[in-house]
Amino acid sequence: MGFFNRMYNLWKGFLSLFVGRIEEKHPEIAYENAINSMTEKYAKLKSAAAGLIKHRAKLEASIQKNRTELEQVQLDVQTAVSAGEDEVALILLQRQEELEGLLATDERDLEQAAKDAENAKNSLRQIKVEIDKLKRERDQVVAQIKDAEARKQIQEQLDGLSVDDDIKALDNVRQYADKVRAEVQIGDEIKESSIENKLQAIRQQSGSAKAQARLAALKAQRGQTEDGGKTL
Repeated sequence: MGFFNRMYNLWKGFLSLFVGRIEEKHPEIAYENAINSMTEKYAKLKSAAAGLIKHRAKLEASIQKNRTELEQVQLDVQTAVSAGEDEVALILLQRQEELEGLLATDERDLEQAAKDAENAKNSLRQIKVEIDKLKRERDQVVAQIKDAEARKQIQEQLDGLSVDDDIKALDNVRQYADKVRAEVQIGDEIKESSIENKLQAIRQQSGSAKAQARLAALKAQRGQTEDGGKTL
């Protein structure tokens, strides 16, 4: 018997652990289970409360019936005594005592039944409030968990993205551009300092000097022509 009890407890523990893990991943299941359990308790308590209320109504009806009969018996006792019917009066007095005892018992039971019914109704109200609270909490917690999971997923995706490679690629482009500009600049500097460039500069100067000489000659020739015209 002990072995089977241990196996049962072990299986129950594994099952509880398995369900617990499922509920952690799906909290709405845990809330639904709690809500369903509370709803089941509410239904059972409601049925019990209905029985208490029915019992209370039965006691109230019995008390009302016995009170009515007691009043009638009390009148009958007075009538029997007045009529000299002692035997009838004794029987009626016994019934009166019996009714008084029943009334006392029913009134005590009614008082307790009324308390039990009121307690049951209060418990029903509390369970109803708790069920509504669980439903609101379920919606809020599930929404919070889904929001947190979404933010966590986004954060993980952002953490997985690296901009180092992109920045490194841009650095390589910048370095290559600087290198090309430097090479061009060096080429220009070398070109400016080469003999060919110097020769070209001298030729440009020579061409300018020839042009100046020709201009001077033309001016001189023109001056002579103008002087000859004046002499004539």
